[in-house]
Amino acid sequence: MTKKNATFRLIHFLVGLFIACLALAVILALAVPIGFYGMAMYLSPTLPSTQEIKTAKLEMPLQIYSSDDKLIGQYGNRLSLPITFNEIPEDLTHAFLAAEDASFFQHSGISIKGLGRAVTEVVTDDDSQTGGSTITMQVAKNYFLSSERTLNRKLTELFLARKIEDELSKNDILTLYVNKIYLGEGAYGIRAAAKKYYSKSLENLTIAEMAMLAGLPKAPSKYNPVANPSRALTRRNWIIGRMYELGYINKAQRDEGINSPIGINLYKEKLDVNMPYLAEMTRSALVDRYGKQVMHGGWRVRLTVDSKAQTDAEAAVLAGLVAYEHRHGWRGAEANDEPLENFRRYSNMSPAKVTKVNSQSFEATMLSGESITVNWSGMSWARKYISANRIGNSPSNASQIVSKNDIIRLLPTTNGGWQLGQIPKVQGSLVSLNPETGAVRALIGGFDFNHSKFNRALQGWRQPGSTIKPLVYTAALEKGYRPDSIVSDRPIQVGDWKPKNSDGRFLGDITLRRGLYLSRNLVSIRLLQAIGISDARNLLDEFGLDKEKLPTTLSLALGAGQATPLQMATAYATFANGGHRIQPYFIEQIYNYNNKLLFQANPKQACALCFNELLDDTNKKLLEDFDAKTESDSKTESDSKAADSSNKKSDSKDQALNENLDADLNVDANSSDNTSKDSKEVDLSIYDASPGSDRLKAPVIQYVRAEQAPRILKPRVAFEMADILRDVVQRGTAFKAKSLGRDDIGGKTGTTNDAKDAWFAGFHPTNATVVWMGFDQPSTLGRREYGGVAALPVWMDFMKAQLKDTPNQWVSINNRAKSKKQKQSIIEMMDEGVIDLEDENTDIGKSDKPVKTTTQQRQPPTPRPVETPQAKPVAKPNNNRNSDSLAQKPKPLSPTPVERMPAMPE
Repeated sequence: MTKKNATFRLIHFLVGLFIACLALAVILALAVPIGFYGMAMYLSPTLPSTQEIKTAKLEMPLQIYSSDDKLIGQYGNRLSLPITFNEIPEDLTHAFLAAEDASFFQHSGISIKGLGRAVTEVVTDDDSQTGGSTITMQVAKNYFLSSERTLNRKLTELFLARKIEDELSKNDILTLYVNKIYLGEGAYGIRAAAKKYYSKSLENLTIAEMAMLAGLPKAPSKYNPVANPSRALTRRNWIIGRMYELGYINKAQRDEGINSPIGINLYKEKLDVNMPYLAEMTRSALVDRYGKQVMHGGWRVRLTVDSKAQTDAEAAVLAGLVAYEHRHGWRGAEANDEPLENFRRYSNMSPAKVTKVNSQSFEATMLSGESITVNWSGMSWARKYISANRIGNSPSNASQIVSKNDIIRLLPTTNGGWQLGQIPKVQGSLVSLNPETGAVRALIGGFDFNHSKFNRALQGWRQPGSTIKPLVYTAALEKGYRPDSIVSDRPIQVGDWKPKNSDGRFLGDITLRRGLYLSRNLVSIRLLQAIGISDARNLLDEFGLDKEKLPTTLSLALGAGQATPLQMATAYATFANGGHRIQPYFIEQIYNYNNKLLFQANPKQACALCFNELLDDTNKKLLEDFDAKTESDSKTESDSKAADSSNKKSDSKDQALNENLDADLNVDANSSDNTSKDSKEVDLSIYDASPGSDRLKAPVIQYVRAEQAPRILKPRVAFEMADILRDVVQRGTAFKAKSLGRDDIGGKTGTTNDAKDAWFAGFHPTNATVVWMGFDQPSTLGRREYGGVAALPVWMDFMKAQLKDTPNQWVSINNRAKSKKQKQSIIEMMDEGVIDLEDENTDIGKSDKPVKTTTQQRQPPTPRPVETPQAKPVAKPNNNRNSDSLAQKPKPLSPTPVERMPAMPE
């Protein structure tokens, strides 16, 4: 009986345990979905909308082109080229499914097995785990979440994946995935990756290449075929095997893919011409306006600068700097017995290490390993530098110049040899403008951008010296002086200041014209006294200089203020175009990645009437030229295809003899036995996403009517000043420029105290160019380094190239633009009413009486009358211009890209 009771109790216990377990199972079965549902309800309000990811964003580098379509700069390394589902090759879809999520089209967004691996990963912090995420979960993470490994982030990913599955189709999800996934080398999405790794479009990828790309999402750096080719190859072959196991490919395709080489053909864009100062100007202007995202927007920006003009400017500035270094002697080697690879090339100056010193020559090794010899003619200039005003005796032996193991600089010579050089300590800049529109034609910011990124053309505030005198003299002409007006060049004293001329002599009474072309300081001071410092500063402000950086003393007449080369070029453009103030700019057009025009510059022109009269003919000619070029390009492409087809037909018999040629095609295409013609054929037919495919292919340009630039000088005044500046070249301080053999150029030399700055500002009716030379930390260039010695030869070298084949022409005294300068009057209030004492809007042929020369006394400012609606303001001198010729008061002048820039695409 006892035994039966025990058995009964055991059965009862087991039954009860079973019931309890069953109940627990039921509770758990209910708790899990309830808990999951509760968690979903909790997280749902915080989940983002899937509508935000319907469209992926295009990302391509910012490209910058010269006006003749040479690529001169590129910024940004992100590539993202969104595609649609129908553009995804089926084999590529299969490759990604085999690598990442074979059951993608069956599951509902969540893999239980993957979730288990993810939990293990969080608990163990095991970096070797993949996380087991489905493609849908990866979409959730890539578009909305960070890459942190936390349980909370993983749960959010799960719920977001379910939401995506509920709201989007499988095709949409897969498209989002292949457009967003990061695949290394800055490539986001499969189209960008195909371009980056293989320079191909998606339809030209082989199965092996597709498998290689499909292997990258797991670990883009670990399986990168560029950095880790053996590991990437193993991963690729595993994926090809998986594709075979899943029935996506047959055995022949599997074997061909596994036996294929890596075959990387990296997308590497090369600049046509390196113009870093201009490229950085453009990048900086766009980033300032749009933010750093502009570097990934795929814009193609065309500048106003012609690559040939820019190259000419670089050569001219470099020649001027090298000539200065030769005049002032050899400072010695850069280093001795140091690794040559520690030194980089600047401009055309290559580092080299001296290996042997002979009597009249030395031998050196270049970075490339090449051994060269420098003969005596290439180093005889190297007299020892002692100071800016003194150099040593001429050397007689190479050992007096260099020693073994010296690190020196070498420059190529025109006859194919080498010349000893040194990195200049002196700097130079050049700015060239189109006087009619303000378009920047060339701009040099210094010796070498990699040596110094400081752009002296825009940022170098220096004393302009005597180049400011024509602006002061112009103010006198505006006040009624004439070129033949007599002005005293006798000694003058203002307080304790006793200014003098640079030669220490006094010429007595001379004409205004002679005073300027001989650059007489005392004449300039007397003229400024006569016209008034305030009025002169106002006119200089209209010329484009910054009024706040100009002194309020008579030293203004000698260039004691500060200006940049760009400002001076803008001012001198006014003389070249007949009296109009143009605004410098350098961005001509902006296109998007698909070559759609986003912006076309439309600058105010010195003669808008001239431009608009020819507008229809100009646009018609542009259309005709574009059509002719398009037809020519099409014919060339058609001929090339016909030749390719003929070649393929002629080779068909040979191809039929080799049954395995298709399997070996990739090997043959990359072998060294192929001819250049075969390589070209492969490039055209297969590598269709190379950098060349992304170059700007601009549509035809059609201009619109231009607006008139403001007139700031009377036509007569502009003509007279231009004529005086022509005399500066013909018989003044810039007489060396006569060697150009032209009588249609003018300009002014400029040298500041102690020769710390050397300038030449000159012009032709088609070109206004300014050159500056000096040290970044102002110090003397040397007692003989005048503007006509240091800066003028640079200007001459540049302008010789620019004016080649340009017909002789000169500034017109006629008002081509029919523009008007606002009437300026001196008005006095009388009991009888307002009386006009002087009208400055005189006829261009009328001779005005010069203003009497007096010493100007500074007066306290008078209170300005308050304007009220009930009463007119008290009349006062009116120095404004009318609406069609209003000069904008410049802030510190910089070249503006445009007046209205396009909106940044979303």
